[in-house]
Amino acid sequence: MNSTERPTPPLDADERAVLEGWLDFHRATLARKCEGLDDTQAATATVPPSELTLTGLVQHMTEVERTWFRRILAAEELATTRTEQARTDGTDGGFELAEHTTLHDALNTWHTEIEHARRSSREHSLTDTGDLGGQHVNLRWIYVHMIEEYARHNGHADLLRERLDGTTGI
Repeated sequence: MNSTERPTPPLDADERAVLEGWLDFHRATLARKCEGLDDTQAATATVPPSELTLTGLVQHMTEVERTWFRRILAAEELATTRTEQARTDGTDGGFELAEHTTLHDALNTWHTEIEHARRSSREHSLTDTGDLGGQHVNLRWIYVHMIEEYARHNGHADLLRERLDGTTGI
């Protein structure tokens, strides 16, 4: 039924492999929550009064990947995206749907950021640090934070998807 493979994190591996395994597991979980939906369904807020949507979650996680792995860890100078600008304007920080955004486009952009994150991570050890507002944050901490971020938002995705079409446990 699901075309996205969700690899089981290794049970007996080194720290890095376990952290990367759990992060990939959660990335795949979000992708699976979006499978089989059309743009209208993925852009539908199903848990009132929240306006959260699955497309909005994908957009948000794209920004999270971009910020932690590219801006903070790799110190890349990147242009501000529309969703980042919305955050500085006091809106929802990436959850609000960008004009004309389709689920397909949002997923493609997200997958691109994941590939950037993987490349950036391969170039660093777990103890390498990036700058977080003048404080050092290491890759180990970033991995743990990303796992937590995905786990929390995958819970939201569970509720959204179940309300859309009754699908659970994917």
